[in-house]
Amino acid sequence: MKTSPSYTRSFILLSVGLIICFFINLSLGSVSIPLGEIVQSLIGGEISKPSWEFIILEYRLPKAITAIIAGSGLAVSGLLMQTLFRNPLAGPFVLGISSGASLGVALFILGGTAISISTTLALGHWGLVIASSVGSFLVLLIVLGVASRVRDTMALLIIGLMVGSLTGAIVSVLSYFSKAEELQQFIFWSFGSLGDISWQGIRILVFCFFTGILITIVSLKALNALLLGDAYAKSLGIRHIRSRLFIIIATSLLAGSITAFAGPIAFIGLAVPHLVRQILPTANHRFLLPAVMLGGAILMLICDSIAQVPYSDYTLPINAITAIVGAPVVIWLLIRKKKLLF
Repeated sequence: MKTSPSYTRSFILLSVGLIICFFINLSLGSVSIPLGEIVQSLIGGEISKPSWEFIILEYRLPKAITAIIAGSGLAVSGLLMQTLFRNPLAGPFVLGISSGASLGVALFILGGTAISISTTLALGHWGLVIASSVGSFLVLLIVLGVASRVRDTMALLIIGLMVGSLTGAIVSVLSYFSKAEELQQFIFWSFGSLGDISWQGIRILVFCFFTGILITIVSLKALNALLLGDAYAKSLGIRHIRSRLFIIIATSLLAGSITAFAGPIAFIGLAVPHLVRQILPTANHRFLLPAVMLGGAILMLICDSIAQVPYSDYTLPINAITAIVGAPVVIWLLIRKKKLLF
């Protein structure tokens, strides 16, 4: 076990890695932009090509910020769920939040041609965000209502999985009876995207992100106590039901808002906490929380850089890249260690 002073080097490496990945992400794409031009654009200086400045400030910078927020938020959500359920394979979407968002978007796109066309014309891109947010929020209300009555954490996990299965079944029925154009629009949303968020959307996403992180910071003592079991947490004076509700609310805010704006993004929440534990082999969430935030942001920036297919006009679905990167990581960790560290 490392002592706390040695974690300083790990945090410095993670911070430097985040800065490097951030600038690499800004420089790569269909148009390669030199690093010096990127720095000049960010500090308000003049650059050689006005088109480069537009690409950086209006497309790549918002996308990179979204990648940092999405990676950090999903990674923290995964850490919270793995601690709450004491299950190394739990992720941010085990409560059915992603399925609820998918149901909301499916109802918006596939729920009726007349309704879809009118609402799409009235709301535009925000229609998907609103529909996804409402779907996530309704599932959150169901989970919170169940959590206030059910004391068994594993029962809550099973209920979350059943809610996800139920919403998935409804989405399948809607997909079966939908038109090809509507089904294609829904599939494109399910691929996930970091590049379709405006600065106004990023402000809302930042607010939800910091609110969820603040609730997580308040719950740090409870998170450390829950690792040793509910009985031990109660012996320390932790209010189990209230702490569990706080953790669920934080997860829902983080994962729900990110899913609403960027679509469902898989494996980041599952893989990052385990990767970070290889760097910081500790169970103390005071160290794990900031490390997981940095690790999630780094991994998402790397996945987004790959998804951009540098020097090409193609852009791959971010959800596919995170799965390609995340799934082998989880398999490798399971093979390397029969029992994952907690």
